[in-house]
Amino acid sequence: MLDGPVPEGGRLAQNLMRFGRVLRAAGLPVGPGKVLDAIRAVETVGIGSRADFYWALHAVFVNRRDQREVFDQAFHVFWRNPKIMERLMALVLPSFRADSTEQMEVSRRVADAMRGNTGEFPIPETEPEEEIEVDATLTFSEREVLRTMDFEKMSAEELRKAEAAIRRLAASIRPEPTRRFRADPAGSRVDLRQTIRGALRGQPDVIDLKRRMRIRRPPPLVALCDISGSMSRYSRLFLHFLHAVTNDRDRVYSFVFGTRLTNVTRDLRQKDIDAALARVSRHVEDWSGGTRIGATLREFNTRWSRRVLAQGAVVLFISDGLDRDAGAGIAREIERLHKSSRRLIWLNPLLRYEGFAPKSMGVRALLPHVDEFRPVHNLESLESLADALARPAPRRLEAAAAWSDRLEGHAA
Repeated sequence: MLDGPVPEGGRLAQNLMRFGRVLRAAGLPVGPGKVLDAIRAVETVGIGSRADFYWALHAVFVNRRDQREVFDQAFHVFWRNPKIMERLMALVLPSFRADSTEQMEVSRRVADAMRGNTGEFPIPETEPEEEIEVDATLTFSEREVLRTMDFEKMSAEELRKAEAAIRRLAASIRPEPTRRFRADPAGSRVDLRQTIRGALRGQPDVIDLKRRMRIRRPPPLVALCDISGSMSRYSRLFLHFLHAVTNDRDRVYSFVFGTRLTNVTRDLRQKDIDAALARVSRHVEDWSGGTRIGATLREFNTRWSRRVLAQGAVVLFISDGLDRDAGAGIAREIERLHKSSRRLIWLNPLLRYEGFAPKSMGVRALLPHVDEFRPVHNLESLESLADALARPAPRRLEAAAAWSDRLEGHAA
């Protein structure tokens, strides 16, 4: 229970409702039920300790690891007064005035949510119908801005639009010839076995040639996605992309890694994207932590490569190349992965900077063993990746030589 009597006219419940509204505007799935649970949780733990108050609300409102940062920022902004516990004892409305000396950096999602938190929390059951007017004057311009905007700079509303655009993104991989054949009257090869069988059943003086054609099929797609702290926002959006691809075609295998490797292929096969990401969050234990690229690549090559890299798989390696082990073991393992795949594409959000140079040990170890090096920081880069997967791959020796020249140029 609360420490001390509750004065009449207190506004703790209203403050918690407004806080729930801020979290919902910032992108967290918060409804009236969770707000009621938060009120009961605060009544249970009391308000005598700021840490107890924080973790009581955290236990109610946070369901996934990727929601922690948003909740933490929103909590410290909404309840920012250092003497908030004393004020909560009197149950008054917390101040929204920002201290000019405060150095806390607030994301756009939380800032937009705070600016929009001027009304009451309860949502009307029915909203009045409004006349719909269509003005397409700036539609194309807004769409272009969203395509080129960095994921890290997007607000909550822009992220929702980006996620919807990613779900509509079609990523078709160019079919490659396999070892199998099928009957085809216009085939380029004569099927000798079927031709002889046909001749034995018909007239021996007339031989009808049977032809066949090589079967073409898209190769498997394998994604290795870095979920360390520096890649958190980009990896979350790329998981939306992988979910769309997984539910659109077969033979897609998805792995995430930080300090360890986790297979999330089955999780992303859920039709509902929210349910899929919730399962990924439950199974992944090292979200937004450090990165051990060499160790995780070694685990993949030892445990999974023979299972998922058959028939010349295309590998997408999503990482910024920053490694806590200073590049130990990366060169050997990425070379082995490169030789086991048909095409290895490295997607790096740091390429959005014009002055990017391969200075870190991890980047320098990875670059000589990739076929393509692409940015992955906005919708335009994902569309470019989808187009690249549908085109013929560059010759491997030419790509390796180009990257070696580029590496030597930066080193000089």
